[in-house]
Amino acid sequence: MRGCRKMALKALDIYKLLPKKNCKECGDPTCLTFAMKLAGGKADVSLCPYLDDHAKAVLGASTRPPIRLVKIGVGERSFKIGEETVLYRHEKTFYHPPGIIFRIPDTLPEEEIAKITRRVRDETFTRVGSDLRFSGIAIENTSGSAKTFENAVAAVERQQCHLPPVLIAKDPAAFSGALVHCGSYRPLLHAATPGNYKEMCALAKQHGCPLVIRANSIDGLVQLVKDCTAEGVQDLLLDTAPTTLGDFVARSTDIRQLAITRAIPELGYPVYLDATATGSQDAALILGIVKYASVIVTDPLTPGPAKAALTLRQNIYTDPQKPIQMNPGLYRVGTPDKKAPVLMTVNFSLTFFTLQGYLESTRIPCFMLIVDTEGLSVLTAVAAGKLSEMLVRDSIKKFGVEDEVSHRKLIIPGYASPLSGRIEDATGWKVLVGPRDAAEIGDYLVEEWKKASGA
Repeated sequence: MRGCRKMALKALDIYKLLPKKNCKECGDPTCLTFAMKLAGGKADVSLCPYLDDHAKAVLGASTRPPIRLVKIGVGERSFKIGEETVLYRHEKTFYHPPGIIFRIPDTLPEEEIAKITRRVRDETFTRVGSDLRFSGIAIENTSGSAKTFENAVAAVERQQCHLPPVLIAKDPAAFSGALVHCGSYRPLLHAATPGNYKEMCALAKQHGCPLVIRANSIDGLVQLVKDCTAEGVQDLLLDTAPTTLGDFVARSTDIRQLAITRAIPELGYPVYLDATATGSQDAALILGIVKYASVIVTDPLTPGPAKAALTLRQNIYTDPQKPIQMNPGLYRVGTPDKKAPVLMTVNFSLTFFTLQGYLESTRIPCFMLIVDTEGLSVLTAVAAGKLSEMLVRDSIKKFGVEDEVSHRKLIIPGYASPLSGRIEDATGWKVLVGPRDAAEIGDYLVEEWKKASGA
């Protein structure tokens, strides 16, 4: 089944298929530059107006993302999955965070269904400046009754939250009534199997829905992909039907490897995981986030595991080559006056929010001068030369710090102490070296700042 490996073309292979006109109409100075971008997935073949049909076919198959992009839901809460290009995050980055979906059995009372739905709709966890939320609601036909299933879906939709729905049923006939209530919201349908794929494909085509296919082997998934695409359904997810965590990790890793190397193009689709099916939901959720699941269905999580899952997802899907950054500028903590202290730090988000949190707890109004170190931490920025006296001087002028305070005293982080003298010379401000640990900033302001300011 594996067949021959279809590797992505290298830049020189792509260049041989280009017209070599160096016309610049694609936006690049040479065809070789364009070829390098194509090889890296940073350009589209349609940008070249001179490609023949053969070259378009070859390059299109080789340079588009090896895993199909699929959209779940509609509107503001919709989310995209797939379009990943690497096996390991550090190679480049992961792009589309997995949707974490809370499961609702259709046997629950309506008030409990409404409660869980409102939680997913409203619950937000804010971390380093980002609002983290769960992604949608999965309604499962555990009752076996099509009418009960329809009523549960209707109860979710009565909350008018337009969360991306996942509909789970074994009998294709059960979907018809449920889709009356949410068919226009692009729900994800679970699942097509060798025994029902024609009926499930018909439903997916009728309502424009993405479809999960389910098989417990790679070969079985490949065959179902061929069958479903032949029926005209292109937006698919792969459910490997794992019964243990080991099953899931092995199969999802195989799928990712075979997809990104294009060894088996039929596996180039996002992966679906039922975290409750492997015996340990919390462990399955963690492994799903780090090992390639794009949609993860769980029972509603308690606050601790909920925050842990959202934090892990944020960390894994942050570009390792682009640290989370704050916009440089002058920020206020409380309502500072002309005598308030000014604390300088870098625009690495974790540094900013950690310091801001400790400053707020002191209840001492102050200013935070955030300088642009391209998202590097203080210690890294000093070592790399990104934090310099000239940057501090220019930031003081750019953000009008001199107009906000009557003094000329600047508190810098403890790890920036080697720059203190140079900053004084460049700015004319008296530099005070603060603590290395932000947790000590409260005591520092009480003791050192009051002493320095004559308060």
